Amino acid sequence: MHSVPVLRATGEYRSHEVAQVLALSGEPLAEVDQAPPLLVRRSLDEQRRAPEQSTEERLAALRTAGELFRTAELGGESPQQYTRSHALATGTPVGVAERALDRYPVLTAGLESVLAGERPAGVGAGARWVPRGSVLGVVAPSNHPGVHTSWLQALALGYRVAVRPGARDPFTPARLIRALRAAGLEPGWATLLPGSHAAADALVAAADLAMVYGGPESEARYGGSDRVKVRGPGRTKVLVLGDNPSEEDLDHLVREIAGDGGVRCTNTTAVFTDGDHGRLAQALADRLAKLPVLPVTDPGSALPARTVEEAAALYRTLDGLLAGAVEVSAAHYAGERHPLVDGYAVLRPAVLRCDRPDHPGLGVELPFPCVWVAPWTPQDGIAPMRGSLALTVLAETGHPHAEDVLRQALDEPTVRSVLDGPVVDWGADPQFPHDGQLSQFLMEARGFARAQAESRT
Repeated sequence: MHSVPVLRATGEYRSHEVAQVLALSGEPLAEVDQAPPLLVRRSLDEQRRAPEQSTEERLAALRTAGELFRTAELGGESPQQYTRSHALATGTPVGVAERALDRYPVLTAGLESVLAGERPAGVGAGARWVPRGSVLGVVAPSNHPGVHTSWLQALALGYRVAVRPGARDPFTPARLIRALRAAGLEPGWATLLPGSHAAADALVAAADLAMVYGGPESEARYGGSDRVKVRGPGRTKVLVLGDNPSEEDLDHLVREIAGDGGVRCTNTTAVFTDGDHGRLAQALADRLAKLPVLPVTDPGSALPARTVEEAAALYRTLDGLLAGAVEVSAAHYAGERHPLVDGYAVLRPAVLRCDRPDHPGLGVELPFPCVWVAPWTPQDGIAPMRGSLALTVLAETGHPHAEDVLRQALDEPTVRSVLDGPVVDWGADPQFPHDGQLSQFLMEARGFARAQAESRT
């Protein structure tokens, strides 16, 4: 069985407390050593005393680590073993982790230019762009391996980083940290601290700044602190303007709803239209129903999976949220909303037709392809689309309201990104702000001035 230790600045730590990571079928996949809260605090103190490394040394280590993450055996684990374990533990299609293997080298090679683009133009002779602290704590999720790109940026900016991984996916951050150490990064610059909720609380309290991934509970708990950046549900939306969306636009909607198994915060969860919303819902249901039901380790898999009990609970939750909405996709499945494959349940897409733009389901995000489709009129304005990580506007050529909606969206502070047309792979672009630029949270401009030499004589 694979073993994931605590990775401290002083080396690997084997704990008396060990948690098992199970495959969705119930078979043991890995044993993960747990860091109790006291050890978390001690580990962060160790990181603060870790040897310095220059920006050039860190960037070089990051570039090499990206390639090692993709190709090397790390901690006794090959890339193929990593992608298989990730799929079986998280229920995410194996292609998601396989694409992450290829994505990380590209990201780490381009970090210097990404961060240069985020640097304020006003930073120069009279100001310095400096970190707000020295240690960043990260309470990570298990939904997608790409979430760990953010703390790699923090390393490049000069932060030591401590990661408390998600319970289902200790594999991705463990592999990244092993790759970084193999590439020459001092161990104190990146540590892995698996543990309980109490350990996560200790991490947030002990770090200078923290980034916490989670749902409404995390938002309520940490949302009021300027030390903590909470990355919660995306509630990403699309507005379709016109009664006859093109085949290309419909295909784009399917990709946005179900890409990477529909588990990302950037996946579309609500679609509005000034056309026939019932017809649009049916068109999406017809297309999404064609996604194959396969084991998550199959190269062609496109849908996520959960244990049988978790799948049943998810659909019960969905049924409790209908409030008059109609699940138009159900007719495609003959009662098999989550068919069994290899001992676990594959989650088939759900398309819900709502008949009003303020239906409560339009703010719901579930960890599989689930989209709510509702009517919209110009009189509704931007209000139904508030609280969106991103809003895409798909408009017929010359639509009279397209420009007005785009302007309103850009003026609305709770719409974090605006996309005009079928922009492809926007969520994977490292130059594209994800809920703002991370540098805005980690860095600050501080005044700096030096007296002229002649004035000091």
